[in-house]
Amino acid sequence: MDRKNGILEFIFQVKGKGTELLSRKEVGDKIDIIGPLGYGTFKTEKYKKLAVIGGGIGIFPLYELSKEAKAEKKEVHCYLGFRNKDFVMLEKEFKEVTDNLVITTDDGSYQNKGFAIDYLIEDMKKENYDCIYACGPLPMLKAIQKYANKNNIACQISLEERMGCGLGVCLGCAVKTAKSPKDAPEYFHVCKGGPVFNAKDVEI
Repeated sequence: MDRKNGILEFIFQVKGKGTELLSRKEVGDKIDIIGPLGYGTFKTEKYKKLAVIGGGIGIFPLYELSKEAKAEKKEVHCYLGFRNKDFVMLEKEFKEVTDNLVITTDDGSYQNKGFAIDYLIEDMKKENYDCIYACGPLPMLKAIQKYANKNNIACQISLEERMGCGLGVCLGCAVKTAKSPKDAPEYFHVCKGGPVFNAKDVEI
């Protein structure tokens, strides 16, 4: 996002019919958008040293977070995980807005082999991060949530759910609250209350 020049940029990966149709758009074409939905952003005001972790297409919102945090003179350490070297994206851009960038690939075809969370956990032994910010595949988010909650580390996660209506009516993006009674479950709606949640507040 370029606030100064009034430019909003969307980065996406073609994954299905909707994004395939979007990829066909040309300069000058119009698209119908509902938004912004929910609260939408990570909260960094209380923190000075941030650990940012993402996987796959989940890295895109983390770039804007890192850019804004760096502009506010915060210390930003970023961990990005990809399937292999062919999927690595925005490396140059993240290097410009982070104090330390760790890139991992599942197969070791580029830089560090393994999962980004393993490198984050290892660095946590020597780094005192104020908060962890995460966006990416659900298994990664679950692992980060479990680690952060177990070690009482502040953590914010961005959830990706299908949003049918964008108004919290269709229940397509419902996620159970962490304190929800088993016999009477309660839910947040990602389109209204999210997509960013405190890791202690949701059950994923």
